[in-house]
Formats: sequence, structure tokens, C-alpha cells
Amino acid sequence: MTIQLKVKPGSKIDQMFFDASGLLNAKIKAPAQDGKANAYLIEFLAKQLGVAKSSVSIVSGFTNPHKRIALDVTEETYARFLERIAT
Repeated sequence: MTIQLKVKPGSKIDQMFFDASGLLNAKIKAPAQDGKANAYLIEFLAKQLGVAKSSVSIVSGFTNPHKRIALDVTEETYARFLERIAT
């Protein structure tokens, strides 16, 4: 499954939320330099989903805040993830 999200690196907190247009957003603490934000994003998403880091990978947007992420998870796992974000 592939999802699209917008990442804001260098934030004070780690947070996942939907913006007004319904786009999934991720605020992460890691700075946007030398791939640190991308590596941290993979780790953060894996932790939020409750899966191994190898189940999360960036498909496109390596140097862009708008990213496409490939997830190797079940529909049930993803649905639980979305429920936690929505509340």
C-alpha cells in the first residue's frame, strides 16, 4: 500500500495529523539535513504502525516535504493507525 503525506522536519514535537484538506501530515523533530529527517520519518512511522522499519520505505519525495511512502502492512493495521490519528 502506498500513502502520501507532507513532512515538516525540525518541529518541537513528533505528531501525525490530517490538515484541513484531508492530507496526512507528519511533524518530526529531526532536522532536514543529510537524510536525517527521512531516516527518522521511517522509524517514526514504523513505531506508530507497530511494524518493523523494513516495512516502511520512501518511494518518492526524498528531498521534498511531499512524500509517497510504501507500507507493507495489513489493512487492519493501517485502519487502527488512522483511527489513532483521527482521535
